Amino acid sequence: MNKKITIALAQIDLIVGDITGNTTRILDCCEQVRVESQADLIVFPELSISGYPPEDLLLHSGLKRRVAEAIELIRKQVSGIAVLIGFPEYSGNVIYNSCVVFENSEEIIRYRKHVLPNYSVFDEKRYFEPGKETAVFKLKDTKIGINICEDIWYPSPAKKCKEAGAELIIVINGSPYEKGGQLKRETIVTERISEIMLPIVYLNMVGGQDELVFDGASFVMNTEGEITYRAPSFEEALDVIELSVKAKQKVPLIASVAERLSEEESIYRALVKGTRDYITKHKFPGVVLGLSGGIDSALTLAIACDAIGSDKVRAIMMPYTYTSKMSLEDAELQSSILNIQYDILPIETLYDASLELLKPIFVGRDMDTTEENIQSRARGVLLMAISNKTGLMLLTTGNKSEMAVGYATLYGDMAGGFAPLKDCTKTLVKRLANYRNTISEVIPRRVIEREPSAELRENQQDCDSLPPYDVLDPILELFIEEDLSVMEIVDRGYDRATVISILEMVKRNEYKRRQAPPGIRISNRAFGRDWRYPITSGYNFPD
Repeated sequence: MNKKITIALAQIDLIVGDITGNTTRILDCCEQVRVESQADLIVFPELSISGYPPEDLLLHSGLKRRVAEAIELIRKQVSGIAVLIGFPEYSGNVIYNSCVVFENSEEIIRYRKHVLPNYSVFDEKRYFEPGKETAVFKLKDTKIGINICEDIWYPSPAKKCKEAGAELIIVINGSPYEKGGQLKRETIVTERISEIMLPIVYLNMVGGQDELVFDGASFVMNTEGEITYRAPSFEEALDVIELSVKAKQKVPLIASVAERLSEEESIYRALVKGTRDYITKHKFPGVVLGLSGGIDSALTLAIACDAIGSDKVRAIMMPYTYTSKMSLEDAELQSSILNIQYDILPIETLYDASLELLKPIFVGRDMDTTEENIQSRARGVLLMAISNKTGLMLLTTGNKSEMAVGYATLYGDMAGGFAPLKDCTKTLVKRLANYRNTISEVIPRRVIEREPSAELRENQQDCDSLPPYDVLDPILELFIEEDLSVMEIVDRGYDRATVISILEMVKRNEYKRRQAPPGIRISNRAFGRDWRYPITSGYNFPD
């Protein structure tokens, strides 16, 4: 009979800073697995005690004390199963991104992350010191090596585990979602396996944390580079995988293998999960948003309803003279389809009163975008008042294209607490709306097909102020996500004057983006923690 080792993978959703709550979840999972499966080991994600990323909470002395108490509690209480747990380790004046293995109330081994990422959304060198020692421990005659997240992206940590006698490597992760990210992870693990010829267990966390959303999709890969287990994306999972011993090798047995999601489905589910967790972890009773009859607010409404349920979502239509009959009809139709609370609050009296009050200051000056912005700000005043009075969080409905070039109004349509579409270009918004309707048609067809318009003046269309989105969005992606110069973008086939105009708009509107609410990061470069252009800048874009 072949000997087996069984490992439980706790792909769970934790809350940054909630040491007590996270510890309780960890202990509950340990007990559940011990009773139901009698697994040999249960594994938890990177920094699972503190949640990831804890950022400057790590510098707070109270957190240090609570983490120490939590680790000691887990050591004492977990019995009948070994546990591998990630935590911030305080040692003198330094902090390590560490994990520890306990078995029968004893510490078996401790590992400190070697490779600290300091790019994009990662800032680990601000807090942590790198570890230097390799960690390999024995469990049921199996030698297991440990890596933490970024370690596996480089050959050395895994290679050192192999040299120290490891027969299997476990990698615990806090790897946030981005388009195509799962394929990148699996490709990297394939490369490591080709170098060391050992199976790898890759455990990732799941859940939304401010701008980041973690997609889970944990997996096990055998020495042939085949996936023998993959957890579902954007869902918690507590699954047990088995490895058998064959010819002195540890061989992962085939288990459930969830499909890799299409790009549209993975992005949409990331937006739903990120929105849900932001609302529920902040304990909001629900959300409110302005529903204009346009595609951005329509998609935001669908995301909100999928995230927390229609009974917790309220939409407000705030028409003015330029609001079309189509917009009124489509907003009402979508509200009816989704069965949400829907109100119509015309802004005419508020807008007129504002202009009357400003008349002595505006005298002698022609109408311009100022009056358009007052319409938007009148709507912002009403939405924020409803949010304040009801406790509902205001969702902002703007997209990445608008935020990039400043096609949004400060203290108007930019008002709110969270922006689900913040990292979605206008063309992606359309793709996602079409995808959502393949599940069930909740967005009226003409909302998707009509020409985009802010409806702030007669016969207004977005293309009056901006290049067509099928030109604008690719240029923005080349600049924002690939950091290409004017010349390099032009070489991709775009008009030089158009490119310079767009990049100058991006530069001019940095001050707006700094005042925008957080939103879910789904690309490899989002406005927020991984975009740090200066507000005051003398740089221009001749090349």
